[in-house]
Order: sequence, then structure tokens, then C-alpha cells
Amino acid sequence: MIVADAVTGVDPLGFADAHLSAPARAALVTLRETLERNVAPLLADAWETATMPTAILDALVPLDLMTPAGLDPAEADSSLFSGFRTYVLARTDASVATFYNAQAGLFRTAVRHGGSPAQAERWDAGIRSFRTRGTFALTEPDHGSDVARGLATTARREGDDWVIDGAKRWIGGAAGADLLAVFARDTADGEVKAFLVPTGAEGVQITPITGKISLRPMQNTQIALRGVRVGDDARLARVNGWRDVAGLLRRMRSDVAWIATGLQAGALDAALAATTARTQFGRPVAGFQLVQEKLARMLGNLTASLGLVVQLSRQQDAGTYADENSALAKMQTARLARETVALGREVCGGDGILLDHDIARFFADAEAVYSYEGTHEINALLVGRALTGSSAFV
Repeated sequence: MIVADAVTGVDPLGFADAHLSAPARAALVTLRETLERNVAPLLADAWETATMPTAILDALVPLDLMTPAGLDPAEADSSLFSGFRTYVLARTDASVATFYNAQAGLFRTAVRHGGSPAQAERWDAGIRSFRTRGTFALTEPDHGSDVARGLATTARREGDDWVIDGAKRWIGGAAGADLLAVFARDTADGEVKAFLVPTGAEGVQITPITGKISLRPMQNTQIALRGVRVGDDARLARVNGWRDVAGLLRRMRSDVAWIATGLQAGALDAALAATTARTQFGRPVAGFQLVQEKLARMLGNLTASLGLVVQLSRQQDAGTYADENSALAKMQTARLARETVALGREVCGGDGILLDHDIARFFADAEAVYSYEGTHEINALLVGRALTGSSAFV
């Protein structure tokens, strides 16, 4: 019989046992138990009200998930450990994973790898402890997939300061952040630069985006930047063009594939719980042939996705970062996630659209994961270019 693994849930090929140390697995078990005890009970109401309860961050911060006690620093900093951490978070809820990764992934990576060594040293301890909260502000109202060429936010040098004008959209976690990592085009040389902008700076206006049908607890925002002035020490020193931004994104794209994989695990958990508990025609729904076929396909999708992201992270930890590989992982896991959550919703019947049964959250959230941080089509073109040697971008 396939039994649930303490770290990853249903994992018939034993990926966590094969690739993580005992201290790493222990840290993830503690995370899973904390999520089940302190976070999961809050999620239905958080989704209904489109709010992120402060109790969620209060439960996660003391775990020190970026540098867990007893874990070798190199493993704690690895793509493999952070991937499994993301997986466990997303298995509980995609918004919680996205919310945590806005700090631990996007913002921390921007500062550590986009800033100078001195800037990284200055900010990293506060970022790890959440004493300094930040987010990554790249996407704009009119520029998502084409942001590399179309970035419209500008920065101009005035003496010792920079003045930033423009707008950002879909920026998660900005309302509770202290700093925004804002990407803007230098009017002098046309190159993209990055700046740490305080959310309380004059000229910064942050407006929550309402009316979402996916990732509802995650607070996405639109940000207006009107004549915002920051000193030159706020400029991240190692971001001097789009090539540098692409390097940051290359490090982070695998996180989304891990979210898409963890989301499938949560959907399978929910579907198994619902179908084994519900009785129809005198027997548990899970005992019917067609239901078992759908559950088996869900497990197949999940296991294939997990194998893909594990190998991608192992490759990155060995020093190989290839756009086409991370694009392939994001494209495939997000596509499979769509199918997996649909199968889960289907076997739950009418209950599948109710928040009480969890599958409804995963079903809706898969749509956002399918599109954010690289749409299916853009990732497919990255893979296609590497496969054929011919670019289809226009």
C-alpha cells in the first residue's frame, strides 16, 4: 500500500528521503506540523475574506525556515531544500507559499544577488528574520510578458539621488512591506537598474487589487511611483541591465514549479480525504473504479512533477542555471497542476466547490500559478528556442 511520507505526503518514489539530510527532513516535518496546527484552520476564512491573517506569519517566522537550526548552511541555502520548503507550504496553500516566497525567494534573491556584498550583508539578517519585510516590484500595468523590452518605469539621476516615476502591478505583499525592490529604466543609458524604495517614501501609493478569483488571501497590489526620491546607496549595485535581472529571475523561476507541484499534493490530500469519507450506494466513493482511476492520474502527475523539480534543483545546486530547463519545469508542472486539481474537484462532486473541503482553493489557485512568473506560452517559446535554435519571439 502507498503510505504518506512525513515530509512530502504521498511520495511513492521517496524523493525526500533520497535527497534530503535527516536535519532537513526534520525541519520540514516541523513546518508541516505547524501548518496543519496553526495555519490550515485559518485558510477557508482567509480565502472567503481575501485577507492574509497575521497569525500565519506569526506561526512561520519563529521556525527560521531560511536557516533552520541544526541544518548545514549550504543545504539550507540550496535550491533543493528551499524547493521542498516551498512544496510543503504550497501543499497547505498556494497563497501561503507565494506570500512566504515573496520575502524568502524574490526579495531576498534581489538583495543578495543584485546588491553589492556590503548591501547583502547589511540587509540579509533582517530579511531572514522578517524584521525587514520586502517584495519584488517588476511587473507593470501594461508590461508582463514583454517587460524585458517594455519596462516603462524610469529612474533619473539628480545629484546624489535618483528620482523614480512609473507604476507596478500584481506586486504581492507590498501593503505589509518596508521596502520595494523596484526595477526601473535609467533615462541616461536606457539600462534597467534596481532600487530599494521604502514603502513610506513620498510619492509611493500602494493600492490593493480586489475582485480576484484566485490566490485570494495573497494581497496583490498596484503601486504608483510619482517623483520618488532615493539615495544612490539604495541602488542595488549589481543590477546594471536586463541581463542582470534575467540572472535573478533564472534563480527564482524554479520556485514556481515547486509551488505547482506542492499544490498538486494538497489537491490529492483533499481528494483522498473527501472520497474516503463520503459514502454513496453503500460504499466509500474512493472504492469506485472511475474514482480510483482519477486519483491514480493525480498521483502520476504529482510524482512526475516532483521528479522534474527535484532534478532541476539538483542541477542548479551543481551550478547549472539554464533558462530552458527552469522554463520547461514551470511550463510542465503548471500544466499538470491544472489537470490534477480538475480531477480532484471532479471526484469531490458538488462538495468540490466548497471551501470546507479544501480542493476548491487548489482548483482556483492553479489558474493563477499557470500564468504567473512566466505564462505557459512564454515558457514554451523559451524551450522551443533552445530545442530548435530558432527564436519565435517577435
